[in-house]
Amino acid sequence: MLFEEFKQLALTRRSIRDFTEERVSPEDIRDLIDCARFAPSDTNSQTWEFIALLDRERIKQIETFTWEALRRIAAEAESNGLAREAKLMLKSFGPYATAFGGAPALILCLATPYTSKFRERIFDPLGFGSPEIWAEEGIKSSSLAVQNLMLAAHAKGLATCPMTGPVLLAERELRDYLGIPEERQVNMVLALGHPSVQPKAIARKGLDEILTIIE
Repeated sequence: MLFEEFKQLALTRRSIRDFTEERVSPEDIRDLIDCARFAPSDTNSQTWEFIALLDRERIKQIETFTWEALRRIAAEAESNGLAREAKLMLKSFGPYATAFGGAPALILCLATPYTSKFRERIFDPLGFGSPEIWAEEGIKSSSLAVQNLMLAAHAKGLATCPMTGPVLLAERELRDYLGIPEERQVNMVLALGHPSVQPKAIARKGLDEILTIIE
């Protein structure tokens, strides 16, 4: 692949929240995860696993208990005198956090426990690092795999939208519903499907705002 071809792929990917009724095939899912698994990871730890839901009823159920969690939080906020914030949470954040409900596929992106030869042979014996640090290492590598997945989906003519709403609001319910072990971190969910819209590019920070070159 030429650089300009890749650049076009990267620049035209969008987060899509509206999908057609066309299903996503298990073969498509396998192709995407095959690309995801070749992402780089710290000491080749490959701290990623994926659960792909193609059952719309299950996806709707996750949307339902995410909304229930939103309403509980909003009700508590209102009772504490934060009526304005509660209203904003339901009207603004709610639809944004549950925009996966109409997707024909939902991919849960997990992070597995981080292990490496450096941790086992050096860091753990020295008492270097904390559980929080090692958990973060797992999330970092998992996120690299997610980006591979999203670009692969775009190359296939599919669309994705990464979301953390169900994780932030209803992780316990999500774990119980899908039987996700406690040692797995839930990184994010990806709505996946055939796009029904083609949104325009949104503003990005200028290159000179985010880049410092030291020669």
